[in-house]
Amino acid sequence: MRRGGRTGVALISALVTGAVAGAYALCVAAQAAKVEAAKGGDLRPLRANAADVADGRRVADTACAGCHGANGISSMKDVPNLAGQRPVYLYLELKAYRSGTRGTSEMRAVAKPLNDQALVQLAAYYASLEPAQPGAAPPGKAAPAKPDPVQSGKTAAAACAGCHGETGVSKMSGTPSLVGFDPQYLVAAMTAYKNGQRKNDTMKSMLAGVSETDMGDIALYYALQKPARAQTPSAGDEVAGKAKAAPCALCHGDKGISTNPTIPGLAGQDAQYLVDALLAYKEGSRADETMKTAAASIDDKAAKDMAAFYASQQPQPTKVRKPLSIADWVQRCDRCHGTNGNSMEPDLPALAAQRQDYLEKVLHAYRTGARKNTEMAAMSEGLTEADVESLAAYYSRQKARSVVYVLVPGK
Repeated sequence: MRRGGRTGVALISALVTGAVAGAYALCVAAQAAKVEAAKGGDLRPLRANAADVADGRRVADTACAGCHGANGISSMKDVPNLAGQRPVYLYLELKAYRSGTRGTSEMRAVAKPLNDQALVQLAAYYASLEPAQPGAAPPGKAAPAKPDPVQSGKTAAAACAGCHGETGVSKMSGTPSLVGFDPQYLVAAMTAYKNGQRKNDTMKSMLAGVSETDMGDIALYYALQKPARAQTPSAGDEVAGKAKAAPCALCHGDKGISTNPTIPGLAGQDAQYLVDALLAYKEGSRADETMKTAAASIDDKAAKDMAAFYASQQPQPTKVRKPLSIADWVQRCDRCHGTNGNSMEPDLPALAAQRQDYLEKVLHAYRTGARKNTEMAAMSEGLTEADVESLAAYYSRQKARSVVYVLVPGK
């Protein structure tokens, strides 16, 4: 960098607003200090003039263009665009590649021979370029329109309301309530009815045309409903049933509040359904060796008493949270990466108009821990495959915008 001959570790924290070689970047000292404090590096504001940008281009043409494109716009799958990227971010990432703390062996090999001056010039050059245009959907891969799974579940569950109640609280004796279950259990139960493992012709017929996705949405919808006791009568003695139900607590939890997502809670369940289920396990018409053994010594009166005890208990809400919509995820991501992915932070990358396949690759790497970053690991933990695709598609279609940091006189 040209500033009184000083060529040590340096930092640019301004974006060039166009692709003109004579343009240069300005740095805000406060931003530089912020990044230095965060990164623990020796960073100071510098100007990048036209000669620096030109030198950066020569390095880029030799070392980077083969993968990242002649103008920093990649045409190679899973390889990011660099044009218009925030220069501090580029500089710090290049240093990480050079030190071997990040990246593939190919990137480390490219960065290792470059000195600090070359890294800064590369960052200045790529920051000076016009960003990529918003991406179009790849062939055969339109931008996903992700529906609200809870609303989808409510719609799909409409056919269930006649027997199980509108919100899954049964009003029909012999028919189970569907609230208070973890989605894992309810999906497994629906699957068992659908494939005939659980014998019930009505349920098998009802579920014949229900997809795996719809079953998941139905289970999520019921898991998020306010739990309440079934509005049906109990024939047994709940006081006697409490003692008889003591051995069941090991699996089904105290008072029928299960803590295992694959084991059903029994609290507040319709009593007649519980009696029928116990006798079905005892007779073998429901296949489960653990339950068959547990039910072997239970007679009709004991079954009714136990069912009455559990029916009298108050079911508890599940620990399932409503999934975030893509709008929710975007709002979270924009807090750091700027509105619509146009980062205002010098050390955080812009996402707007980045390659969709690259964004998907990076998000998957953060989710699995293959790419290490404490903040991103926490942010991406709840992402589903569909969320990753939708977020990548969203940001790849946003218009990339430059940002300028302006020096102001001190007081």
